[in-house]
Order: sequence, then structure tokens, then C-alpha cells
Amino acid sequence: MHTASKKVINGWAMYDWANSVYNLVITTTFFPAYYAAVTSIEKFPDGVHFLGRHFVNTELKDYVLAFGFLIIALLSPILSSIADYKGNKKNFMRFFCYLGAASCSLMYFFDEHHVTLGLMCFMFAGIGFYGSQVFYNSYLPDIAAEADMDRVSAKGYSMGYIGSVLMQMIGFALVMLMPDSTLPLKLTFLLVGIWWVCFAQITFKVLPISPVKERQQKTHVLVNGFKELKLVWNQVRHMPVLKRFLAAFFFYSMGVQTVMLVAIDFGIKELKLPNANLIIAAVVIQLVAIAGAYGMSALSAKYGNVRVLLFTVLLWIGVCVTGYFITTELHFYILASLVGLVMGGIQSLSRSTYSKLMPETKDTASFFSFYDVTEKLAIVVGLFSFGFIEGISSIRQSILALIVFFVLGFVFLLFTAVKQKKLTTA
Repeated sequence: MHTASKKVINGWAMYDWANSVYNLVITTTFFPAYYAAVTSIEKFPDGVHFLGRHFVNTELKDYVLAFGFLIIALLSPILSSIADYKGNKKNFMRFFCYLGAASCSLMYFFDEHHVTLGLMCFMFAGIGFYGSQVFYNSYLPDIAAEADMDRVSAKGYSMGYIGSVLMQMIGFALVMLMPDSTLPLKLTFLLVGIWWVCFAQITFKVLPISPVKERQQKTHVLVNGFKELKLVWNQVRHMPVLKRFLAAFFFYSMGVQTVMLVAIDFGIKELKLPNANLIIAAVVIQLVAIAGAYGMSALSAKYGNVRVLLFTVLLWIGVCVTGYFITTELHFYILASLVGLVMGGIQSLSRSTYSKLMPETKDTASFFSFYDVTEKLAIVVGLFSFGFIEGISSIRQSILALIVFFVLGFVFLLFTAVKQKKLTTA
């Protein structure tokens, strides 16, 4: 196939610009900062009460978010099946976009008297983000030839980081104007929802709808998605390189996604960083991530995707080890820069590597549903493990546990590289 027009590629990438403000502005900065202030030990000395139990505030947040990811993992196969049946991934992508954006804006009403509301909005915003992402990702092999997938994937992530930095700066300006108020954080929640909806319209305008002749005629679509996952797995089982890569992806995603979701919590709880400093750190992460996404794409063209991923996972192991020992604000900024560098690279390269290794098929939604379910289940395990260990010990001990996930991911990547080399030279 040929890569789609520049208009379609740019329109596709604009959805990263639109929805990444949730993933990188709310989850990594503003919501953790606001949540820590609203659920502080001064306001809840016995812990946050939820479903008849008292929890450490960040432990509870990790559990709620993990539950949201579990819902997405269960929904993804059903949604991809319906999308293939109807032949219109765009409508389902649009629905989850609006769900996520509305949930972000409703966080404006979150305060210490409405903790459950805030957590539920946070969870549904995540469902909206990741629910739309499965359809967004499935467009990549539809619009880009294999030779262009790394470049197009990196373009999407880079657009997302640039958009997030702009939204971060708007939120930062509001915080600086009203430094002693929580109103700037609440206003940012509202603005993120508006940003998400408005810029997504560019994407919805240009993305294609599948031709009627390519749509699949199916019955029992509610269970068919799980049958399709089984069919995908039956194909993957006989593709040794892809099978090993997915195992690696599962384990290192436990670590990558958890670090991204809890990094700011660490800065708040262990280093007592003020909101303005946290926002600066988040902006640093986003800016460096842009270079990381393009840098890893360039390195993969020279050394190959799997080799570059091996190097990146080693850097992630270094991040976790260093994170356990840091004690100063300067250390946190240096570590944030390294996180940004490897965060953008590993996400972009993982997506394009999977696109290259999967077989040629028109049923891209099902294959990317399998990819997304793998990632979401990894996040459930990672977040639950992190929250559980923090609940019984401390957040520093939780960081050490993540090293195990990265080491397992590295080992399976080594198996992937070895098998790929054998098949190439055979």
C-alpha cells in the first residue's frame, strides 16, 4: 500500500495533539497535584474512606485507575468487533473521545467533599482516552506504508507532546496568577476537556470510513471480539518473533506505564515539591519526549527496532534504580529528563514495531485490540502491584518492584532479537 496524503497523516496525528492533554497534563501533573491537596493526611488523617475501607490516598488512586484499565481491557475486544462489523471505527473513536473529554471537564466539581466524584471522573476520563486510542492506533497500518510507520507513529507522539506542553503552559500561567488557590487546577481540568473535543474535530474530518465491500458481516458481535482475540492469538502462536515481542511488551509496559502514572505522586509525597515545580518537571518530560520519539525512530532505522528497544529498556531499569535513591529536587529534574527521553521513544517504537511484525490483514482493529488488551492488562498488574506495595510499606519500595518487570521485558526482547536473527539468516 501507499502512505496516505499529507492531509490525512497530519489529521491522524492531530488526535495525539487533542487527547494527549489528558494523558500528560491531567494524569501526570494536575490531577495528582490536586488530588494530593484534596486528600492530604491533614484532611483525612485515617486515610481516604472508600467502599467501607480506609486507604492511603495514592494507593486508592492507583486501584481506581487500575480498575478503569481493566474495564478497557474487557471492552476493547467488543468495541473492535462492533467497529469492524459496522465498518466505521471513527464513530466509536468519537464516542470515547467525548466520554473522556466530558469526564475531564466534570473534574472541575471535585473537592474534599466529593472525592468519589473526582475518582470516578478520573477513571471514566481514562476509559475515554484508552477506548478511543484502540481505534486511533488501528488506523496506522491503514494510512502508512511499512517503510513510513516509524516516522508516522513518531509524528503522532511528537504532536501529542507539543500540544501537551502548550496546555501545561496555560495551566502553569493560571497557577502563577493564583498561587495560593486550587482554582487554577480545576480550571485546567475544564480546559483539557474543551481542548480535547475541539482539536479532535480535525481528525474526525479527515479520517476515512471503511468501504462497504471491506466491512465484515458478523453475528453475535458482543462475543465475537473475544473470538477474534482467540483467532489473533492462534496466529501469533505461530509467529515466533511477534509472540516473543508481545511477551516483552507486556512486561516492560507494566513498568513504563506505571512510572508515567505515578512519577508526580513520588515528587509530591517524597520530595514535597510545590505545584509550580511539578508543572516545570512535567514540561521538561514532554519537551525531552519529543526528541526521544524522533531520536528512537532515527536509531531504529540504523540499528533495528528490537536493538533500540533493548537499549531503551536498560535505560528504564536505570531510571528505577536511580529513582529509589533520589532525595533532592535537582535529582528529580534530572531523572524527569531521562524519563521523558525514554518515554517518547519506547511508546512510539513499540507501536510501530508491532505494526511491522503483525501479518498483512484488513482486520487491523482486531490485531490492535489484542495489542491494546495486552498493554491494559499490563497496566492493571503494574498499578495494582505499585499501590499494594505502597499500602503495606512505602512508595520507594514500590519503585524497586518495577525493576522486576523491566528485567523480564528485557529478557523477552533478547529472545525476540535472537529468534529474529535466526529467521533472517535461515
